[in-house]
Amino acid sequence: MSAAEAVWDYPRPPAVVDCERRVRVELAGVTLADSKRALRVLETSHPPTIYIPAGDVRMDLLTDSAVRSTWCEFKGAARYLDALIEGRRFQAVAWFYPAPTPGYEALREHISIYPGRVDAAWLDDELVSAQESDFYGGWISADLIGPFKGPAGTLGW
Repeated sequence: MSAAEAVWDYPRPPAVVDCERRVRVELAGVTLADSKRALRVLETSHPPTIYIPAGDVRMDLLTDSAVRSTWCEFKGAARYLDALIEGRRFQAVAWFYPAPTPGYEALREHISIYPGRVDAAWLDDELVSAQESDFYGGWISADLIGPFKGPAGTLGW
């Protein structure tokens, strides 16, 4: 495990750094992603958001989502992806930035998966928890120190 990281020490605007841990995601009995080349986005008050190279994601199981698109003041316009596995649709399990804004070009062709919308997400052999909220997609591991933005009452942080 890495040294403890306090999320309130993360920068704003966010930083994009290499993820030094293996990232794995499972949904409906299928490995949706497995990567040793992922990126982490570190932003004040948030657990890291993981971005996985599209080549390490089962893109054949993902399709454009009818669910909203959103705008990030730093990264630009995000599009959402549903998973289609054995005839079942899992809405908005992931998102990506097709044309990230300057400074975030490294996120191009990377997919971020909500750990709370899949069956399991790991960093190495550690099962992570999801950042609370229906919007944020942070991955909470044992080496993080909060509190974390996301739960009720933290919108104005």
